Amino acid sequence: MTRKATVQAWFLAPACSLWLTASVAQATGGTPAATPASLSSIPTAAPATASPIPPLSADSLPEVTVERDEPQFVAPTRRDRIGRIWAPVMIDGKGPFRLVLDTGANHSAVIQRTADALNKPQSAETAHVTGVTGSATVPTLRVGSMEVGELLLGPTFLPILPDVFGGAQGVLGREGLANMRIVADFGNDRLTITRSRGQRTRGNYSAVPLQVVHDGLLMANVLVGRVPTRAIIDTGAQRTIGNEALREALQHHPYGRATTEDIVGVTLDVQQGDNQPSPPIALGNVRLEGVRITFGDMYLFEHWKMTAEPTLLIGMDMLGSFDLVVIDYRTHELDLRQRPSMSNWKILPIS
Repeated sequence: MTRKATVQAWFLAPACSLWLTASVAQATGGTPAATPASLSSIPTAAPATASPIPPLSADSLPEVTVERDEPQFVAPTRRDRIGRIWAPVMIDGKGPFRLVLDTGANHSAVIQRTADALNKPQSAETAHVTGVTGSATVPTLRVGSMEVGELLLGPTFLPILPDVFGGAQGVLGREGLANMRIVADFGNDRLTITRSRGQRTRGNYSAVPLQVVHDGLLMANVLVGRVPTRAIIDTGAQRTIGNEALREALQHHPYGRATTEDIVGVTLDVQQGDNQPSPPIALGNVRLEGVRITFGDMYLFEHWKMTAEPTLLIGMDMLGSFDLVVIDYRTHELDLRQRPSMSNWKILPIS
């Protein structure tokens, strides 16, 4: 009998990384009949229908700028599509592989096709992964290095997940992001990952202070209507999710019509949520109007012990509506620059 070691990992795919209704690049912005969820921070999505991803030169990794009709690395949220952030990652000198940048995931992971391309045998270790809707034990493989921009990870294991990332080849988690600075420029399709030097963003930005909780999750204090709410910043989640405590606190708010959705996580477990209009959300010095939140008793909130207080998981439907997003792990700050004209909702300065 062979004894297998088990390592712990959790991901926030749609709720911890990404919500997909079709694909990351072309997710439907409307109310879907079924909305995939994510790992404790690994994206969840329906099978991808996107066109094949062309190979990229390794020389482009330190800073990627692509000019094409279809964004390749940072796609903004629009009326018919939810935004996403993809990072071109070299693994053991091969690639680059396009991985979803997921600040909600505590560990990177790949799909089976990526594991096959690396031509490495599966490890004797398995990983217990936790997603928005459930948990599962999956196989892993060992790699010697992962590299993108100024981020370099040494030997590590990678859980092998179902192909639920809408065309992406895996997830780049936050295990190497401490003291790093991420700049997602949606207007110019540019993603930059560098070491933070403690610099402050200059210009017309909204600065949102962050706290680090639960071994690396980024949390901000926001107002949903008049309700003080803890908000997890999750670039891997496609949609914004609220817990039942937040829904109860907002019970006197006159909601519009809610739509029930099936939420499919990276572990392929299914839970139901109610997608409905939200009162204005105050984030930094801006107020977002017309936001929709999917409420539900999600497995992940229980796993994080975030069921008692109003809690929100802010996904790419909100983050991708800005022109530029800066996440600085050293200064613990989220900087947001508004787009000249917003497609999905209004962003109004707070007086």
